[in-house]
Amino acid sequence: MDSLTSLTTAQQIVLDSASVLGCEKVGLLDALGRVLGEDIIAPRANPPWDNSAMDGFAVRWADIHSEHAISTIPELKIVEDVAAGAVAVKSVGPGEAIRIMTGAPMPAGADTVVRVEYTDPSETTVRIMMSEYGQGANIRPKGDDVQEGDCIIAKGTQLRSGEIGMLAILAKSFVLVHQRPRVGILSTGDELADLDESFDENKIVNSNSYGIAAGVQEAGGIPVLLGIAKDTPESLKDKIRQGLTCDILVLSGGVSMGDYDFTKPVFAELGADMNFWKLAIRPGQPVAFGKIQGKLAFGLPGNPVSSMVTFDQLVRPAMMKLGGHRTWERPTVKATFQETFSKQTDRRHFLRGVLAYENGVLVVRTTGKQGSGILTSMVKANGFIDVPEEVERLQPGDVVNVQLLSRNF
Repeated sequence: MDSLTSLTTAQQIVLDSASVLGCEKVGLLDALGRVLGEDIIAPRANPPWDNSAMDGFAVRWADIHSEHAISTIPELKIVEDVAAGAVAVKSVGPGEAIRIMTGAPMPAGADTVVRVEYTDPSETTVRIMMSEYGQGANIRPKGDDVQEGDCIIAKGTQLRSGEIGMLAILAKSFVLVHQRPRVGILSTGDELADLDESFDENKIVNSNSYGIAAGVQEAGGIPVLLGIAKDTPESLKDKIRQGLTCDILVLSGGVSMGDYDFTKPVFAELGADMNFWKLAIRPGQPVAFGKIQGKLAFGLPGNPVSSMVTFDQLVRPAMMKLGGHRTWERPTVKATFQETFSKQTDRRHFLRGVLAYENGVLVVRTTGKQGSGILTSMVKANGFIDVPEEVERLQPGDVVNVQLLSRNF
């Protein structure tokens, strides 16, 4: 009988077996959510020149500063108008000003911008009613955001909207990112029927493949649906061979000890190098992992909740590593448990939970029934309550760790 492997050990085995995929060039908008495969070095400063931070007038501080008498309002001659995208032809001399728009390069001779709200302009002159912070006010200096040669975004960064905007500033229309892992998804069992099949009341709809496929997409991978393998070694073997074109193979069902659970002998026949067959967790004890022809192969339980929990704890981290991510753990928060719960101390439990703030305190409750076939527990959940093996009982008020499934709670 196979011994139970702790989840921590199993996760380390899986991650040690996973190698980061290579890189490819993609269009800028297609890079959102992907992991950068190169350091991004700024080819020039941003902004590339000193520019005005406000609509107003470019002036010399010496012409407007407080050495003037209080009753004296400086009046300067307007020698030019400069719109955003234009460059001043003239320089600012003593007693002169240039009308300037936000983003326009600073004219030679000017060292301060007075925003238009603090001026009284005419067609040819402008009266400075109030100067603001001092010399250099309202000027963005060259390189204030980025200096030429700076590493702006480091290799290994997951690209968000901010990084996409910065890449656009740097005129990067294509960017090198890590490839997305392709995950072959196979369900097993004569009792299953797919969504596009006609079936009678004796059949079960193949929900696992689609739940797992959605998890693959959420983690940035490419799901490849392989369909359903019948309860024969030949059918299972044929489907597995099809799945070995992918980076990861995920089977659902057929990893228990029943008469029609053929995964173990078929894996052996295909030369699989297996690491474990059972985990010390609930839900999800019957879980297989190894390599077949160099590809990561997972056998997950057939019960839908067990399948989704074990996918999240094992397959998702492997996908994240293959895709170039530097971290693969879900964010975890501490919350106050609101119920009573007891278990044996032989397995780590993942209760489906609902997080909420109550009177400024983060609290968590279970979703209700926690059976491995209660798929509504996954629908209601926004977190996994992680109960360690050694914990036998939880009482209201106990602080627990909760893995976030959604940031909206």
